[in-house]
Amino acid sequence: MTRTSWLGWATAGAAAALTTSATAYLLTHDPNEPGHYPTCALLEVTGFWCPACGGTRAAHTLLHGDVAGAAARNPLILVLVLVALTLVGRFMIQRRRPLHARRALPTWVPVAVGVGILVFGVLRNVPGWTWLSPA
Repeated sequence: MTRTSWLGWATAGAAAALTTSATAYLLTHDPNEPGHYPTCALLEVTGFWCPACGGTRAAHTLLHGDVAGAAARNPLILVLVLVALTLVGRFMIQRRRPLHARRALPTWVPVAVGVGILVFGVLRNVPGWTWLSPA
């Protein structure tokens, strides 16, 4: 196994371990109870909801199997979970291919994700659009 290959698998393993431990913590610690998680700094300072406001509660709800409840708290979380699972699957498929057959992630993908998050953050603060605000 080459050094580059080993480093790639070690990085993936570390990411998987961090994701698993964070998921286990979120599964066992309810964000609706005070003291487990910090409050959003942007919301505290400006009164505006950031794109992630309600995301921890949405992820907790999603881990307990309530997709509708998660969408009510932060619909962006559902989209980001699908994007993350797609990227992990793509990574696993790419790692099995020979080096010359691997394709880089198109440049527009991270740009589109970033623009989507920014637009969501703006839209959820539009007056009257309470359906995008955290429940």
